[in-house]
Amino acid sequence: MTTSLTRRAAFGLLAAPALASVGRAAGWAPDRPVKIIVPFPPGGGLDLVGRVLADALAPELGQPVVVDNRAGAAGALGIEQVYQATPDGQTLGITSSGNITIGPLLRRTPYQPMALTHVSRLTTSPLMLVARKGLPVPDLDAFLTWMRARPDEVRFASAGIGSSTHLSLELLNIRLGTRTMNVPYRGTTPMLTDLAAGTVDVAFADATGWPLIEQGALRLLAISSGEPWARSPATPTLDSRVGDFRVTNWYGLVAPPKLPAPVLARFEEETAKALALPKVQQAYAASGFTASPLPQAQFHPFLESEIKLWEGVIETAKIEKEG
Repeated sequence: MTTSLTRRAAFGLLAAPALASVGRAAGWAPDRPVKIIVPFPPGGGLDLVGRVLADALAPELGQPVVVDNRAGAAGALGIEQVYQATPDGQTLGITSSGNITIGPLLRRTPYQPMALTHVSRLTTSPLMLVARKGLPVPDLDAFLTWMRARPDEVRFASAGIGSSTHLSLELLNIRLGTRTMNVPYRGTTPMLTDLAAGTVDVAFADATGWPLIEQGALRLLAISSGEPWARSPATPTLDSRVGDFRVTNWYGLVAPPKLPAPVLARFEEETAKALALPKVQQAYAASGFTASPLPQAQFHPFLESEIKLWEGVIETAKIEKEG
């Protein structure tokens, strides 16, 4: 009897650390500051989304959540660091189409985009079809008629070859059976500057172009999402005129591959709670974003559908891939 009890006691001592570990995992919480890597410099859309989220997550996680800007290689550098990090819940990142669903289709990346743990979609915003002030069209229908009548003449600006603004104009050409002149720029700011100056005719712009619309320097013709946009509800959607045209800019929360299920569940829960906060929704709305949470089970299929869409556009438009 004494021997049996001794063995049982010894087994209990050996099992205790394992059981404690399981208990901690089931109610996982970080034991030191959590880092969110933003793969672009401070001040942009990804940075804003990351910082607002970090401020909302910190009180719930019980640890500081710090933003670490790691710019380089069109966003690939920062996401590579997330990809290579230990999957312990201490390192997260902010993603977009440029580094997950479009960029990797056109250039090699030092990570496998869909091997990452895509925790949740965070925000969405439509692209805006904007025209120079002097373009002789009063509305979207008149513009589409004007564009169809001028093959290879319409100067359609983009923020660079392979950018979401470029692929969106190619998608519009595919849907309409038209041809336009792509005028690529090195980023959104110079593109919008030249559009406001009348150097080019039209472009797809993200939410950063809104101040120019408010100032009257650009004219808003349409939005790219399938539903009306709360910021400008009277603006028509391209989907309603062109058909099968639903394009959104999105930002997501990502973690290293093979993130343990309890850690993923905690981040999904806390992210959903953060995005439901009025102060978070208001901060995003002020910059043209809509809090649009999708947990991993829905976010992953969404990303796969985005990849399929842009693969088709790249193939049909014969856009060259790097390397």
